[in-house]
Amino acid sequence: MAVKPEPAAPFPGLPYALRVLDAVSRHDDGVSDTQISRETGLPPAHLTSLLLTLRREGYLEQVADRAYVIGSAMTLAAPSGPAHGTALEARLQRVLTRLRDAVGAAVYISRYVDGEIRITQYADGPGTPAVTEWVDFRSAAHASAVGKCLLAQLDRNGRRDHIARHRTPRLTSRTITSEKVLFSKLDSQPATVPVLDLQEYAIGTVCAAVPLTAGASAGCLALSLPVSDAHRLRAAAEALNRRAAPVLLSMAL
Repeated sequence: MAVKPEPAAPFPGLPYALRVLDAVSRHDDGVSDTQISRETGLPPAHLTSLLLTLRREGYLEQVADRAYVIGSAMTLAAPSGPAHGTALEARLQRVLTRLRDAVGAAVYISRYVDGEIRITQYADGPGTPAVTEWVDFRSAAHASAVGKCLLAQLDRNGRRDHIARHRTPRLTSRTITSEKVLFSKLDSQPATVPVLDLQEYAIGTVCAAVPLTAGASAGCLALSLPVSDAHRLRAAAEALNRRAAPVLLSMAL
């Protein structure tokens, strides 16, 4: 399915993070934050938060003289044979687990692959249960935050193709079943604002999703909460949006 050109990412600093990594990689003996700022054009205030994230995720390390060098996570990101994919998947799972704990909700990565919605990885726990898939997620794009976030990244023909193959049945009293209404909401959805599911897929569950645009295919990062925690949904969704950088980096490198 065709994806809209130049989709917006929830973490606008991703290109800058990649620029920082590129700058550091050119200095085998390490480079100061002042020099990184000079080479990337990033102001110190913005650079400080990026450096903190990149260190926390293992992409950069700080040596004794406070210079920055490439970290072990970048070594894993380089193609290295059959174990490469397994190592990256494990690293991404660790990122998701930390994200789950940070936002206090089950979290998911989903991609739109070969015309279908796929949950590729997730992290849940005893206090952060995953959504019960009572209707196949592939057939519930119109009702779930994941599905709507992915459909919003497709062009109109791509959306119509999906709906032609997967109708829009009413799953709860809140489910949007009208294609016209659904597409209108998707068109008016700001790319930087999380997509919400307020018991549209399942009674008792609320969800939020933000787009992940590393690569050409549509993707998203999502969370779910029991409806008893619905008062936390918007704050959790905003935190998810802010903390998407490590996930995007893992997928982009």
